[in-house]
Amino acid sequence: MTFNRPALTVLGASAFCYVTAETLPVGLLPQIAGGLSVDESDVGLLLTSYAVVAAVSTIPLTALTMRVPRHTLIAITMVIFVVSQAAATFAPTFLTLGLTRLICALAHGVFWSILGPITARLAPPGQAGRATAMVFIGNSLAIVGGVPLGTAIGQWLGWRVAIGVTAAAGAICVLLLARVLPKLDPLPHDRETRVGAQLRASIAIIREPRVAMLCAITLLLVIGHFAAYTYIAPLARRDGDLQGAGLSALLLGYGATALVASYAVGRFVDRRPGPALTVLLAVMAVSVAALAPVLGTVPTVVATLLWGGAFCAIPVCFASAVLRIAPRARDAASAVQVVSFQIGIGGGAFVGERLTSAGHLGTLPVLAAALAVVTLILVIAARTVFPRRLDDADHHRAEAELAGVPVH
Repeated sequence: MTFNRPALTVLGASAFCYVTAETLPVGLLPQIAGGLSVDESDVGLLLTSYAVVAAVSTIPLTALTMRVPRHTLIAITMVIFVVSQAAATFAPTFLTLGLTRLICALAHGVFWSILGPITARLAPPGQAGRATAMVFIGNSLAIVGGVPLGTAIGQWLGWRVAIGVTAAAGAICVLLLARVLPKLDPLPHDRETRVGAQLRASIAIIREPRVAMLCAITLLLVIGHFAAYTYIAPLARRDGDLQGAGLSALLLGYGATALVASYAVGRFVDRRPGPALTVLLAVMAVSVAALAPVLGTVPTVVATLLWGGAFCAIPVCFASAVLRIAPRARDAASAVQVVSFQIGIGGGAFVGERLTSAGHLGTLPVLAAALAVVTLILVIAARTVFPRRLDDADHHRAEAELAGVPVH
């Protein structure tokens, strides 16, 4: 079996659309706030409300859709994305804009829950992590191209045009998914299990120690990251006098380092998951801490680029860990990990809003760095979740467990 590169590419493009749409308000805080006559801190709460709805709905919606063919389900999530973004383009009030994002949030959790398991089915045995890295390049491209380009379009033509462009991109992905994604029926044990049992299993999976540890690691890291990243525009303005074109260039560089790091980590995540994640966390902790003092333009740019590269490669490690530690419950484990990620986004954005509103903008990088250090300690301790080394036997054992073959 070889990589299904066309399908992986379109999945990556779909991820690009979701990440761009979710984080675009970060680059357009001033434009949206001015256009709808609200405070910048209120616009930051768009990420919080989005994350809350995604977190609450992910597990039940994933359980309810377990018996839907995977290729059909992921196309449906993209259709909902297109409809919600098109509605957001014409939102007359801030409340309406928030409601359109909440519609998208309902599909968001399901999309990310099934993306990893679908990706694994399109990859050769033992290379699910590498395939995940290929798809997650779409995330990095969203930062390197989607958010900066959307920010530039929003500043030039208005934020509504920027959102409309994401809707058009999503529509193209829907057409391509229908064309290149192969038929992917539900796995036998998912197809034969009743919805109620699926829901109970989806909730019970959090009791599995390795899944619980992965969720805790995800939650802590993402809270810290998004507390600072949600307000990267005012941070860059304070630390490096970067705004307008300068901010767009900074976000472009942030995504460029993320793209390189995501590609690089794909070469190690299937064999050395622990060391790969440890290095990324150490780089993130040091770089984001460097943004706490006001050091000027050049140090701000360098620290931000390293921060972007490190953090944006970390979800590859998380996604491949889900596939590894819960091979027979990949969708359920992915769902609870997505919930942890979304709670982290919402919690981080909320904490960032509270601190920023209280005049403590400079505290955000300190918080992000501290939680990255805590996460690093947990990763080092959690060797069963992020082992130092994996070999072919480990991958074959996971594949056999997924197929229901007894493993001795």
